[in-house]
Formats: sequence, C-alpha cells, structure tokens
Amino acid sequence: MAFTKKNEEAVSPVIGVILMVAITVILAAVIAAFVFGMAGNVSKTKIVAVTAGRDNGNAANISVTNQGGQDASRLNNLQVQIAGAVAGNLTSSVGNSQSYVAGGTNKHVVVVGEFNDGTSQVLLDTYV
Repeated sequence: MAFTKKNEEAVSPVIGVILMVAITVILAAVIAAFVFGMAGNVSKTKIVAVTAGRDNGNAANISVTNQGGQDASRLNNLQVQIAGAVAGNLTSSVGNSQSYVAGGTNKHVVVVGEFNDGTSQVLLDTYV
C-alpha cells in the first residue's frame, strides 16, 4: 500500500504574507486620510429647536417659534421661508414667536439658522 504525503508547509507563510499586506494597505489609507485632511472637514451639527403651526387667531397665518436649545446662544438670526419665498426673519431670542401670512393649507415651511461662526443650517423643514 502506497501512502502519498501532502505538502502543507507553505499554507501558513502564505496566509501570514496576505495578512501583512492587508494591514499595510489599511494603515496607509488611514495615514493618508489624516495627512490629506479628509477626516477634518466634518462640521458639528448645531442644536436649536424651532416649531411651526397654524396661528390660533387666524388659520391663514403660520406661527413660527424659537424653542431654544444647546446652541441657541450662538444663533444670530432665523430666516423663515414659506412656499419657497422668504417670509421674514425671526429674532434669535428663545421663546420668540412670529406669525406670517401664508394662506391656503399644506405650505412648505423652512427655517434656516445663521450662527455667529458664519455657518448656516436648516433647523426646520416641514409642511403646515
């Protein structure tokens, strides 16, 4: 009876080389991301709550209220847009509310906050 011997000596070194190459490629990608600044361009989301609803006194009007939040002190201005047009500005004081003439139903309301660091962010995007 003849026995054949399998040669499995090269399996372990081949797997080791593959793992070393993979680790080197991943490490090079991480270093390149930091060197070229790809990881540093993420801006922090500001937290300010704004609500919009139909005005109790007049259903044709939309009332927008600044509810405040963690970044309310950094807020310079709130720009209110109704149905794609700028309806006006709401002051940055917490609790301030303003009514805007909208007419009709299901109006698209967008409120953009402008902050003292020069950034702006959409704080509310809803239909009223």
